[in-house]
Amino acid sequence: MGLISLLWGIVALLWMILALIPLLGWGNWFLIPFAAVGAIIAAIGVLFTSSEKNGRAKTGLLLNAIVIVVGVVRLGIGGGVI
Repeated sequence: MGLISLLWGIVALLWMILALIPLLGWGNWFLIPFAAVGAIIAAIGVLFTSSEKNGRAKTGLLLNAIVIVVGVVRLGIGGGVI
């Protein structure tokens, strides 16, 4: 679960960078649910792995949370239309 959430977070981060380009802000509408699913997978990974082996899941959770926050802020300032 940790590796899946980490890879999911990396893909979401790359997608977020692409969605920061003007006229591609509409990608945030799809990015936020995508990152939310990754965060759920990471949270499950954190809960069901031992404390010394859940570093990847914590990193995936952090990456997905950052992507969600940036996506929401971008949509909040009107970046979802243009």
